[in-house]
Amino acid sequence: METISAGWRTPLVTVVAPVAWATTYTVTAELLPPDRPLFSAVVRALPVGLVILLARRSLPHGSWWWRSLVLGVCNMGLFFVLLFTAAYRLPGGLASTVTALSPLAVMALAAVLIRERPTVGGVVGGAVGIVGVGLLVLRAGATVDVVGLLAAMGAVACSALGFVLLKKWERPTDLLTLTGWQLTAAGLVLLPVAALVEGAPPQISARNVAGYLWLGVVGTGLAYVCWFHGLSRMAAGATALIGLVNPVVGTVLGVVVMHEVFGPAQALGVALVLGGVLAGQPAVTSAVRRLVASPLSHRRRPRHDNAQNASTLDVGPDTISSSPSCTGVVACA
Repeated sequence: METISAGWRTPLVTVVAPVAWATTYTVTAELLPPDRPLFSAVVRALPVGLVILLARRSLPHGSWWWRSLVLGVCNMGLFFVLLFTAAYRLPGGLASTVTALSPLAVMALAAVLIRERPTVGGVVGGAVGIVGVGLLVLRAGATVDVVGLLAAMGAVACSALGFVLLKKWERPTDLLTLTGWQLTAAGLVLLPVAALVEGAPPQISARNVAGYLWLGVVGTGLAYVCWFHGLSRMAAGATALIGLVNPVVGTVLGVVVMHEVFGPAQALGVALVLGGVLAGQPAVTSAVRRLVASPLSHRRRPRHDNAQNASTLDVGPDTISSSPSCTGVVACA
């Protein structure tokens, strides 16, 4: 019987995260105050983290104090800062293409830290996904800023490390509580940094509040719970590949909301990204194996039947048994 990880339920829950994250760019451009990335990161993480802590009434204990801090910094705090830095200093297409390296980075770290061997489908899916993201978002004439490029690469590295450590350390509580610990830790780390770098908070309008509520509740709280759900039940590489859905949804939103151009190259990019995501999923791998095994088993059955018909002949010790148990062995060979 297939486990839930080999089915579709876990991937479908996990994909909620990149779909929600894909709205970040549109919400930031349309609803948030401009040029306040650190303040926005604090508001995105700390309030929802504190709400979860109050609702769950559970604090870390023992080693999970420092582990929550490390995970919060890697998965949210430092990641948010590096991601915003890359977004501000690099063309959006180049930043998205660099961050599309995340699945391969997760697979590499998972192989080293938790001895999780990458699958052929996962590696191929990651490579195809990078090409697809490039077709989706890269534009001619893009300039490269060294600081922005390093920030994008740093965002890939720190989030990959956080995801793999989350699998390595056996969680002591439910996913919602663990997410609250990480968000609170990330927000508390970012708060003094935002105060020093950006100064006093900006004036907040009702439009800004709506944007922050969406990003905090859906784009952060719900998204990370769904993402950690996938990490806890699937291979790290398969989970990371699902994150490539992010630029696909972002492109669709750009076309619908901001009237961006969508041509044949973008359509091919969507197909490659989705194909790459599917190639690395256990459910697809299992289905392909069944399809390949089915014709082979049908080809072997006639020979088995012929052997049964000839079983009355004295053909020596290599005669195929006509017992029911042999049928199962031949079919499974």
